[in-house]
Amino acid sequence: MRIEYHRTLIADRVRNEAFASALEAVIEPGKTVVADIGAGTGLLALMAMKLGAREVYLYEAAEVAEVAEKILKANRARNCHLMPCHSTEMQDPPKADLIISETLGNYPFEEDIIETLNDARRRFLKRGGTIIPRRIEQFVAPVITDRIHRELCVWDDVGFDLDLRSAKRMSLNNIYVRTLQIEDLLNKGRNAKAWDGVDFTKRNSSNRKGEASWRLLSAKTIYGFATWWTAELTPTVHLSTAPDAPRTHWEQLYFPLMSPIKARPGETLAISLRSRTSRDAGTHVAWTVEVRDANDSQRERQSMNLDKGYLP
Repeated sequence: MRIEYHRTLIADRVRNEAFASALEAVIEPGKTVVADIGAGTGLLALMAMKLGAREVYLYEAAEVAEVAEKILKANRARNCHLMPCHSTEMQDPPKADLIISETLGNYPFEEDIIETLNDARRRFLKRGGTIIPRRIEQFVAPVITDRIHRELCVWDDVGFDLDLRSAKRMSLNNIYVRTLQIEDLLNKGRNAKAWDGVDFTKRNSSNRKGEASWRLLSAKTIYGFATWWTAELTPTVHLSTAPDAPRTHWEQLYFPLMSPIKARPGETLAISLRSRTSRDAGTHVAWTVEVRDANDSQRERQSMNLDKGYLP
């Protein structure tokens, strides 16, 4: 069990305060029944208890459930009930007025939150109930600085008259968790584009696909792409992993190119992103980038796939 991971969650005040505000906005003292899915050490469940929730059901399949049990006991949380299983495995679950699930990753769906909440909305939620988060929107922006690209291309600089291009290709078919600054982004991120959105009040597919494009006004060298997400917890409470948002334990993702693209004024830069996620198979992501000239003819195309970034 990686307790260090849970320590980073507890230390993330931006995250904690956002979820506390969302819970306060929704919980009706003495009435609201809460299902906390992926409860971890039980922090959100205890917040709900302190805000007056009538009953709180915690679902946690990992070993950290043993820690949560001790924490609930230490806090005399008699109306908090720990279910040491994945929520999808629960037979005849107690109905809840509120489902909350903070099972978000740097890539937001890597912990399979889509299928988890599809199931929870159908089997756990009372009619007229609430889900937190309500919506996730993903954003993408071109990266115009070379600092991460140079890091990933160290294979070229090893020396000794060696050819390490095969390893370099694998490196560039990977996705990297990095902290990016707005100065790293085209137009300082002001023209970042939304490429995907999920509304958890409805059924969603775990296969995601989206596109974004930019018409360039001046010549730019593109080294890769940055992605991040914004979560609507309630209509008035939002949480973002954007480069200019308050820092959280989450970071941005860097999607490399196989080689930098020198785009010309008037050309269109476009990216297509695709992912599929499941509990059994994990997360698979692919991205394709192309440049179209002023006549809309394709001038360059690069395709990357996370599956190619792993040793067979």
